[in-house]
Amino acid sequence: MTEPTASHNLDRSGSAELPWSRVRDLLATQTPKEDLTFFVGTVRPDGRPHAAGVGAIWVDETLYFVSGPGTRRARNLAANPACSVSVRLKGVDLTMEGEAHRVTDAATLDRVAAVYGEGGWPATVLDGGYTAPFMAPSAGPPPWHLYRLTLRRAIGVACAEPYGVTRWDFSR
Repeated sequence: MTEPTASHNLDRSGSAELPWSRVRDLLATQTPKEDLTFFVGTVRPDGRPHAAGVGAIWVDETLYFVSGPGTRRARNLAANPACSVSVRLKGVDLTMEGEAHRVTDAATLDRVAAVYGEGGWPATVLDGGYTAPFMAPSAGPPPWHLYRLTLRRAIGVACAEPYGVTRWDFSR
C-alpha cells in the first residue's frame, strides 16, 4: 500500500492539511473510467525538460502508464527514470514525483491490462508490453511498454471544498 511517511501543510490561508486518502480515493475511482489526461515530465539527455500526455491508471495503490518504446519519453526514462506526473482530478490538482521503470512481469502486465480494459482500452500482452486495436498515433507500433511510478513525493492543491495544499513524502 502506498502511504505517505510524512505530510506537510503548504496552505497559507489557514486551510487544514489534505488527507492522502482523498487523493488516493480519487485516483482509484476516476482511473481508468473518467476522461483524464495525465502529463509525464521527463528530462532529455541534454537536461532540457520534456512533457507529454499519457493514459495512466491507478491499480493496486500504484500509478502505471504506457509509452511507445521509440518515444522521447521512453528514451528519456531509459537514461534517467526521474519524472513527474500531473493530473487534474475531481476537486484536486495533483503532481507526483518519483522514478518510472518499465514493467515486464506477466502477472502485472495482465492485471493492468484488465483494468485498462475496464476503462475501454482493450490492451493485451505482447512481447513484454501491450498491443491493442488503437493507440495514440505518436506511440509508434506495438508492443508498447508499461511503466510503474515509484512515488517519492506528491503535491495536491484542492480546487473544491475543503480547500488546501499539501505535500506528501513517501519512503524511499
